[in-house]
Amino acid sequence: MSDVRTAPPCTEAPGCAAAPARATAAASAASTPAAPLPELVGTGLPVPLVDGRTVPYANLDLAASAPALRAVADHVAELLPYYSSVHRGAGYASQVCTAVLEGARETVARFVGARADDVVVFTRNTTDALNLLAGAVPGATLCLDVEHHATLLAWRGTDHRVVRAPDTVGETLDLLRDALAAEPTALLAITGASNVTGEILPIDEICAIAHAAGTRVVLDAAQLAPHRRVDIAASEVDYVVLSGHKLYAPYGAGALVGRRDWLDVATPYLAGGGAVRSVGVEDRTAEVSWAPAPHRHEAGTPNVLGAAAIAAACRALDPVIDEVAPAHERALLARLVSGLSGIAGVRPLRIWADAPDRVAVASFTVTGIPAGLVAAALSAEHGIGVRDGRFCAHPLLARLAGGADAVRVSLGLNTTGSDVDRLVEAVRAIAAGGPEWDYREVDGRWTPTPDPRDLDPLGLGAVTAAGGAACGH
Repeated sequence: MSDVRTAPPCTEAPGCAAAPARATAAASAASTPAAPLPELVGTGLPVPLVDGRTVPYANLDLAASAPALRAVADHVAELLPYYSSVHRGAGYASQVCTAVLEGARETVARFVGARADDVVVFTRNTTDALNLLAGAVPGATLCLDVEHHATLLAWRGTDHRVVRAPDTVGETLDLLRDALAAEPTALLAITGASNVTGEILPIDEICAIAHAAGTRVVLDAAQLAPHRRVDIAASEVDYVVLSGHKLYAPYGAGALVGRRDWLDVATPYLAGGGAVRSVGVEDRTAEVSWAPAPHRHEAGTPNVLGAAAIAAACRALDPVIDEVAPAHERALLARLVSGLSGIAGVRPLRIWADAPDRVAVASFTVTGIPAGLVAAALSAEHGIGVRDGRFCAHPLLARLAGGADAVRVSLGLNTTGSDVDRLVEAVRAIAAGGPEWDYREVDGRWTPTPDPRDLDPLGLGAVTAAGGAACGH
């Protein structure tokens, strides 16, 4: 079965015209057929249910980690035979990998509309990128209380303050203007799209407000970049951070893209090989001449496969990220929101009702039923994957759900209308009568009792799906 889809006309959401494309795309849109949505690995994956049936997996948890694009997996497989050390190897394979890594920087820079003098530093993920940047900021930072923990916590130990976002976008912009005018601030950290509600703030306006106050802006694009065009030069944002595992490139890499000056003089994020020009020993002390960015902050052997994966994802997404993918997801989101709003006991979560745009993420609570139990029943009884918890956004969930956990549904390139309908009907049944199977809490997670499913399909030995730390619990 082919996973390639062409986006349907966006007829289900009012005002759902896609974000303006770049001039070349707009000029040819009328005469060029819509590009097909890229294929994902694992679409249609058969998963077992507790009643013994097997159904195609409806993965509606893409905001946590998205499956690999087929183009990404193929590119990594093609590169693996050449896998070798980069930058200092004279061997042919090393030279190939070096070219792939440095070419990946250029690809990522183009994808996010970087300026000619911007730098691309490869990191492990968005959290890693923000912590790296935190060590380079020459002054105070500011963020809203609606942020992911990565943005809330990266600046701890520095001059950092958090302000509460008001209930409307207009009031939020006014608050930021006043907060930046009140105290000198080097950097404003802002989300591109909420990982809880999918809502998008007007980034261009925020950058203008910040720059008028002499403040730079870092955009957390972890949730935005898989769904909308990020254009650094057009928006005049100073830094962008993103994760490969949310960009359909789950190979352990992320990126920090932006202005070079702070990064060229900051203390290296890690000290070690590759980050230096030269090292000597004087009076029993290592004396170092550090390299400029990006290598200054990439000590050790880089994750060339991860960087190659992100670049492959950027190439695959580039033809569809302006119009085709947003239209596809807006139609599905409208279908999801409409369906959930008609279910008694389901309460959707929103930060700003007047947000100008929203990616395909929706969170909700179900009266009288714990979010973890809803998620467990959706998986065990319906073969649907969602996320439950507080989504590494505890202050925001304290506001929106009184500190309780919620259920999050997140859609993407391989989501279909039937996936959304299946989710809505399953939630309707659970909200009306509760789960049909018995469940108990194990290590803070709701688990079917008994659970006849094979949780070790790869034959790796005993596994415990409920183990490990959970951000929402």
